[in-house]
Amino acid sequence: MSNKTLKLWRTFKEGWQNFRRNGWLSFATVSILTLSLFIVSLSVLLGVTTSLILDTMREKVSVNVSFNPDVTEERILEIQKELSKYGKEIASVQYVSRERALEDFLAKNNPVIAQAIEEIGENPLLASLNIKAVNPEDYPLIVEQLQKSTFQNDISRINYEENKRIFERLERINEATRKSGIAIGFSFIFIAILITFNTIRITIYSHRQEFEIMRLVGASNLYVRTPFIFEGILYGLSAAIVTIFLLFGIAYYISPLTQGAIPQGNFMNLYLQNFGFILLGLILLGMGLGVVSSAIAIRRYLKV
Repeated sequence: MSNKTLKLWRTFKEGWQNFRRNGWLSFATVSILTLSLFIVSLSVLLGVTTSLILDTMREKVSVNVSFNPDVTEERILEIQKELSKYGKEIASVQYVSRERALEDFLAKNNPVIAQAIEEIGENPLLASLNIKAVNPEDYPLIVEQLQKSTFQNDISRINYEENKRIFERLERINEATRKSGIAIGFSFIFIAILITFNTIRITIYSHRQEFEIMRLVGASNLYVRTPFIFEGILYGLSAAIVTIFLLFGIAYYISPLTQGAIPQGNFMNLYLQNFGFILLGLILLGMGLGVVSSAIAIRRYLKV
């Protein structure tokens, strides 16, 4: 083993001993760091999940154009053919007859509603065209074209405005959640740095006499300071490992709520598919917070 490697090993060993000897102080520091990493990572994952849910919903949404009762099937099919020519914005146009609309409605509702419709004695639903856009962003343009079309007087109702309001509300919630998560995450990161900084400051204070001896025997500043850097790294690494298990538990319980709502299937699948990136991100962030805290404490309190 070379001299440099031996020195590195000794400084790491010293950092490990500091980490172990601090006992409950180390436990409290790791706990705060874990909470900080957990909040930050969970905020990011929930933000990504919400965005995926919104994208999935946008892909499933369509514009449903209902026609007046006096509009004939031939006329509606003629309009369908005309709309099918707009390939730039419109992906598909499906005709839904009044009979098909009633069948679908009854299949999705309870027998009491079916009985009520049966007592009415006639089909209250209208024939319609179901329009799918090439891109979800094209729906406002499609609706605008429909409202200005030559057959606008044949149209009874266009249902897109209701869907638009739902998406706008969801996007506002997503934005508010993202901003709140970032604000809370940064607050806890600051607290984590402060706690780790104070832990290492106490360690430095308890070893002050040893530093004097080390300086007398010719130890370099780097050799004296490196153990505290390793100590900070150990706090961050421990917190990252605990956080990855906490996220697994949260993913397990959230998964049923997100089943089928995102392309990955559920939150657990999203977590497992990105496990490597999440683990690497947590380790880098945790170790980074530990190193920053150590560097601040060393710069301020370690006079060598």
